[in-house]
Amino acid sequence: MRFNRLDLNLLLALDALLEEQNITRAAARVNVSQSAMSGMLSRLREFFEDDLLAAVGRNMELTVLGRQLVGPVRDLILHVHATVGMRVSFDPARETRCMKIMVSDYATEVFLNKVVARVLRDAPNMTLDLVPLADDAAEKLRRGENDFLIIPRQFLDPEHPQRLLFEDHYCAVIWEGNMHVGDTLDAATYERLPHIAPMLGRPRSPTVEELLLKAQNVNRRIRVITADFTSMATALVGTDLVATMHTRLALACARRLPIRVLPLPYALPSMAECLQWHRFQENDPCHIWLRGIMLEVGRGLPANAELAMAPHSANAIETMPSLRLPLLETA
Repeated sequence: MRFNRLDLNLLLALDALLEEQNITRAAARVNVSQSAMSGMLSRLREFFEDDLLAAVGRNMELTVLGRQLVGPVRDLILHVHATVGMRVSFDPARETRCMKIMVSDYATEVFLNKVVARVLRDAPNMTLDLVPLADDAAEKLRRGENDFLIIPRQFLDPEHPQRLLFEDHYCAVIWEGNMHVGDTLDAATYERLPHIAPMLGRPRSPTVEELLLKAQNVNRRIRVITADFTSMATALVGTDLVATMHTRLALACARRLPIRVLPLPYALPSMAECLQWHRFQENDPCHIWLRGIMLEVGRGLPANAELAMAPHSANAIETMPSLRLPLLETA
């Protein structure tokens, strides 16, 4: 198909070239040979009367026009996909699409597992692809590589629609056998004990709670770093480590691990977990249906994840060896 002398099939090649800035990688992305991609680039240069990609040393860089085309070309392709994918009616029982959701292990544990159960029941032919959160989450959403993004409110992209799913609070988690903490955890003890904390993505980046604590001039001595939220509760068992966790997740972990869940000695703002999707998918019936399920599940969660002491297990304390990490010296 041609529009104003442009073969519209070349738009996919143009999008790949603008993104990859490399003929070989662009060819692999659209599944054509390198020579075929070189021919497409020649035709695009002729149409736009611009090099689009220019050799700079051993690399290729976008021209001024090439940089200006990146966003509009990507939006045009997404708009076309959304338009041709529209249906008059939608039947979840017959839907066979694969919906990609970028989500943390925390949100999967306390929220998305309930969504998965609903989808398997009502849309047995649909596939859910749960993708770990990454530093380029917003960029992947803009490029249409993910259908949904579940992230804290602080990281939302203002250009795309979003809705609040649920809120959570932060708490402290320790092993049941931690002899340095009584019925409550005070600020001095919290800062004196060694900590375990997650750092996510590549490069490893601090999480929301770390930023909130630093804003209150609370400096933790982090001795163990994990790549996710859930493994903190497991890793601190048998140690004097303290974890700062989402309360919903901490209580879920306390049902299967010998840990205690305690209030933090600091007042941190609550965390708002939100759902976001690309603006071109706003009217997609399948997206609307799945969004509705996620919002319904979010509304069904308890309004407040109330702190509760995890049940003590005398046997666990007596039989599990305690790994005592060196404590911090108080200033």
